[in-house]
Amino acid sequence: MRAVDIIARKRDGIALTAEEIDFFVQRFATDEIPDYQVAAWLMAVVLRGMDYRETIDLTMAMVRSGEQLDLHDVVGFVADKHSTGGVGDKTTMVVAPLVAAAGVAVGKLSGRGLGFTGGTLDKLESIPGFRTNLTTEQFRRQLGSIGLVVSGQSAQLAPADGKLYALRDVTATVDSLPLIASSIMSKKIAAGADGIVLDVKVGRGAFMETEQAAVDLASLMVQIGEHGTGRRVCAVISDMDQPLGHAVGNTLELQESLDTLRGGGPTDFRQHCLAVSAQMLLLAGKAANETDAGQRLSQLLDSGRALDKFREWIGAQDGDLACVDDLRRLPAARFIEPVPASRSGYIAALDAREVGLAAMLLGGGRARKEDQIDHAVGVVLHAKIGDRVEQGQPLLTIHANEEAKLAEARQRLVAAYEWSHERVSPPPLIHRIIG
Repeated sequence: MRAVDIIARKRDGIALTAEEIDFFVQRFATDEIPDYQVAAWLMAVVLRGMDYRETIDLTMAMVRSGEQLDLHDVVGFVADKHSTGGVGDKTTMVVAPLVAAAGVAVGKLSGRGLGFTGGTLDKLESIPGFRTNLTTEQFRRQLGSIGLVVSGQSAQLAPADGKLYALRDVTATVDSLPLIASSIMSKKIAAGADGIVLDVKVGRGAFMETEQAAVDLASLMVQIGEHGTGRRVCAVISDMDQPLGHAVGNTLELQESLDTLRGGGPTDFRQHCLAVSAQMLLLAGKAANETDAGQRLSQLLDSGRALDKFREWIGAQDGDLACVDDLRRLPAARFIEPVPASRSGYIAALDAREVGLAAMLLGGGRARKEDQIDHAVGVVLHAKIGDRVEQGQPLLTIHANEEAKLAEARQRLVAAYEWSHERVSPPPLIHRIIG
C-alpha cells in the first residue's frame, strides 16, 4: 500500500477502504508520510468529500493513533459536552457542576481560545492556582472521587488529529464537514465519554453561520457517535447571532457563571445551560423527559447544590476557593468605562463576531496559539436584541488595561449594534435538538 495511490484514489472520487484510511492516518502520525502528501490528500478530501462510512473510519483511525481512556472502572457512565465555539459561551462552568450535582459524572477535556471565541481553560484559569494540566491518573482519580473533572487536552489522545488540524489550518482545508466532524468526535471518543452532548452554534458569531450547515455538521457527528461507536450522542443547535449572556471576557464570564450558579444570571444563559444539562441527564438515563430534567436542574441551581459542587471542583484542582465568594480577589481591569446609548430605540441586531473581536483586541483572546491573554479585560453588554434602550442609558461597559485599546474597542462595539424604531423579537435560543 502506498500513500500516493491513496491520494490518487481520493482525487478521482473513489471511496477509500477502512484499511487505506487507517494506513494513511497511522503512517502520518508516526511521520512516515510527509506533510506534502498529507496536504494533497486533505485537499482531495475537501474537493471530493467522504461518505458516511469513510468519515467513521477516519474518526476511528484517529482514535487509534493514540491513548484511549476507559473510565468504567472509576464510574459507570461518563457524560461530556462539546461546544463548536461562540462568544460569551461560558456554558461548561455552569453545566459541568450542575450535571455532576444531579448525580451524573462529568469528565471533560477542554481547549483554549483562539480567535474571537473563548476557551474554557482560559476562563477557569482566571481563578488563581487552578490547575488545568492534570495527568491521566489525576483525571481518573478526581472523576472517581467527586464525579467532576475538567482538564486540558492530552497530546496522547488522538495525536493524528492534532497533526492533521495543524496542517489543515495552513493549507485552506479547514472547511470540510467530514474533517471537522471526525476531528471533534475522535477526541471525544478517545477521552472515554459514554454520553456526549454537542452544542453546535449557528450564526454570525459561530463557525457555522447558517442553520443548514449547523444541522449537517451536527447530524454527521451524532451518526458517528451513535452508529459508528455505540455512544449516546445528541446535538443542541443553539443561536450565536449575538453573544450568550451579558459578559464576554475570561474573568467577567467566570463572574457571570457564579451568578448563575447562585440562582441568578442572565435569563438566556440560564436557559441555555438548563437545555444542555437536560440532554446530558437524558443520555445518562437520569430523567424521564425534558420537563423532568429541567425541574430537577432548576432546583439544583436555586438550592445552591450546583454551586457547592463547583466549589468542590475548584478545590480539587487547587483553585483559590476564596474567589468564589469574594469576586474582588479575581483579576480586575484598570479602566472600567460605561458606554451610553447615543439614541433611543430597540436593538435590532448585535454582531457576536464583532463583540468577540473587540474582546480579543482588548487582550482577552489570542490571534496565535502562543499569545498570552489578559484575564481581566472584556465587555459587559447591558442591552441585547429586542431590548428597548433610551438615549444616555448604559449600552455596555468596557473593561480594559490600555487606554488606546479601550478607545478602539469602544468604536468597534458601538458599530456592532443595529437599531430599530419598531419592536424587535429576539432570535430563538435553541433552534432544534438532533438525536
